[in-house]
Amino acid sequence: MTSATTSQPALRAPRRLGDRVFSIAATTSGVIILVVLASVAIFLVSKSVPALVATDKEVTDVGMSFWGNIGPLVFGTIWAAALALLFAVPFAIAIALFISHYAPRRIAQGLGYAIDLLAAIPSVVYGLWGIMVLAPAVQPIYVWLVDNVGWFPLFAGPVSGTGRTVLTVAVVLAVMILPIITALSREIFLQTPRLHEEAALALGATKWEMIKMAVLPFGRPGIISATMLGLGRALGETMAVAMVLSPAVIVSFALLQSQNPTTIAANIALNFPEAHDLGVNVLIATGLVLFIITLIVNSLARFIVNRRKAFSGAN
Repeated sequence: MTSATTSQPALRAPRRLGDRVFSIAATTSGVIILVVLASVAIFLVSKSVPALVATDKEVTDVGMSFWGNIGPLVFGTIWAAALALLFAVPFAIAIALFISHYAPRRIAQGLGYAIDLLAAIPSVVYGLWGIMVLAPAVQPIYVWLVDNVGWFPLFAGPVSGTGRTVLTVAVVLAVMILPIITALSREIFLQTPRLHEEAALALGATKWEMIKMAVLPFGRPGIISATMLGLGRALGETMAVAMVLSPAVIVSFALLQSQNPTTIAANIALNFPEAHDLGVNVLIATGLVLFIITLIVNSLARFIVNRRKAFSGAN
């Protein structure tokens, strides 16, 4: 005969109050995030409909057209962010490797604090720095580039007399996203299994060869995640771009001219105070496009990371 105790389901230990409170708080936080995201999406879509279906007469009345502006604005947003990543990512990875594997502990801690401090500087301060310090400093360099390599389309003239170009904006954005990419990459590199590093060194690898064989492959998904987070910051940056750039709704790859493609966020910030009626809907519709671009970027990063989830220091 079977024992009565074996037929009874195993009793689970009662959950402690702290566990229940934490579980409820975590679940509530996740739900709130989804509700906020859905609310933002619903708001953007509902307010964008009038701009998407507007007639030519309505567009003429407010002087703003969604379909006429969105192409150059998307180009300018992606162009400026891509240039910022081109400058920031190599420096960020190099700094992260120096902090995690080369610098003495005291220097590494101080440099880490300094890098993290960059993330706390307001955007308007970066904008002022770009206008008053960076632009005048790089303008002679721009003149030299146009005089010597102006035959190359990216450096074609006429050169800007103020230095406030899309290239200057890209440098400012690169400095702004540098601490994000550096901090995350540094933490990923520090999570590299010690046995992997020791095995590479035991096989006779130099320190740099060990980093190439063990650290960088392990941290690649984390680097991608950090880069995409930095890209999201660059795509949505407003004040620094609006203050530094001399904007125009154009499509141009030239980096040193006075007329430069503007970004969606900067265009909204500059035009929203004077917008009215349908013009407000047009600006909100461009914000919806920026929302979609950011969502695609983050989804793509999540997909890339999940392909190597077992090896990702970010998971």
